[in-house]
Amino acid sequence: MSGNRSYCDGMSRRDMLHVGLGASAAGALGLSRAVAANSASGKPGVAGTRDDVSLIILFLQGGLSTIDTLDLKPKAPAEFRGEFNPISTVVPGLQVCEHLPGVAQVADRFSLLRNFTHHNSGHGAADHYMLTGYFPRPGFNGSLKPNNHFPSHGSVIAKQLGPRGSVPPYVCLPKMHRSGGSAYLGASYAPFEVEADPNAPDFSVPDLTPPLAISSNRFDARRELMKTVDRFKEKAEVTANSGTRALTTFQKKAFDLISSPATRIAFDIHSEPESSRDEYGRNSLGQSCLMARRLVEAGVRCVTIDHTNWDTHYNNFEVLKNDLLPHLDTGLPMLLRDLEQRGMLDTTMVCVMGEFGRTPRVNQYAGRDHWGPSNTILLAGGGIKGGRVIGATNARGERPESDPVGPEDLSATLYHCLGINGSDEFHTPEGRPVKIVNDGRVLTELL
Repeated sequence: MSGNRSYCDGMSRRDMLHVGLGASAAGALGLSRAVAANSASGKPGVAGTRDDVSLIILFLQGGLSTIDTLDLKPKAPAEFRGEFNPISTVVPGLQVCEHLPGVAQVADRFSLLRNFTHHNSGHGAADHYMLTGYFPRPGFNGSLKPNNHFPSHGSVIAKQLGPRGSVPPYVCLPKMHRSGGSAYLGASYAPFEVEADPNAPDFSVPDLTPPLAISSNRFDARRELMKTVDRFKEKAEVTANSGTRALTTFQKKAFDLISSPATRIAFDIHSEPESSRDEYGRNSLGQSCLMARRLVEAGVRCVTIDHTNWDTHYNNFEVLKNDLLPHLDTGLPMLLRDLEQRGMLDTTMVCVMGEFGRTPRVNQYAGRDHWGPSNTILLAGGGIKGGRVIGATNARGERPESDPVGPEDLSATLYHCLGINGSDEFHTPEGRPVKIVNDGRVLTELL
């Protein structure tokens, strides 16, 4: 698919992968969001926290057509069932799309939540709902710019559990989704944004690589010079505004992050064996899955992969078959197998979702439109029991037959598996209390 394909609301699909300023700009606020997640002490977690569990969110931005992939309706009328056929998986009775043979072979590692639903079918608000567990307040305009009304799952995890060692607790790749930020929690819990495609031949993380013109001696000298300047202005900072004081913290963390061997090693995807990279798939989704495994292995608590463009209003079946599904069918199965072989699947939850499903009825352009009322979520690892199907949609895939669950319940389950108390409260800058989970229930049938 073309890299400049747009969503139906006119938003550009381009990845917006920017070149960082490197170490020469480490003292600038431009690095603040990249390193801010490491800047806070973070609460050590409530009693009973499973400190070893991490989360990988594979967000299929635009909306995966789950009626064509994970919840097929072969007995429905032609205008509903579409062009794809179901195939059996390694789990008796569980079927998936014929174009997901790799996924079929790892079905015993994941479970499907087929009774998932919510009330919004628009980009922006639905994205925010899925990535935070809260529907945005009036005035939200997530399709135009970052405008989080509520913190993302990764930011909540960063605040409640803090970092492990010198690596950031929360990373977004290849870029940060507009609703992936920290909202009222502040920049201290914003994600480290990679802003580069791991599949690129010359992939590197700009903010972790000092310019070649700066030697290690000069880099250390600049750090010492900043310390001298900081001591000189320390007295003045007593009366400075909060933004200036925060900048000093960001400067320190920027240097710490750039000079952290653990962080630089974790992002060095070129050190992976070529055979491993081939197995994940030489594409953005596959290499992002590989990078997520490396980051979790290094101690990152939450990785969100933002992959576009699943907004298949036109030629849904052609685009899925020839472009999107082959990448998902290599990257996801390999991620689950790799985590299992390394003994990490029990401590790494993988959640595959989009902002909504697609319309049960095929449109006049051989596509499917937005459909919040029915969707399927794939969950694996980190306490999730594999090989299960929870719930079902009706004969035409229009809505859950019974016991519907939604984003609040998904959030409650994710946080529960990470040992986070969903009843804990945050406070907005205005002092308004907001619970971590918006009255969702833990889906114990998945555990």
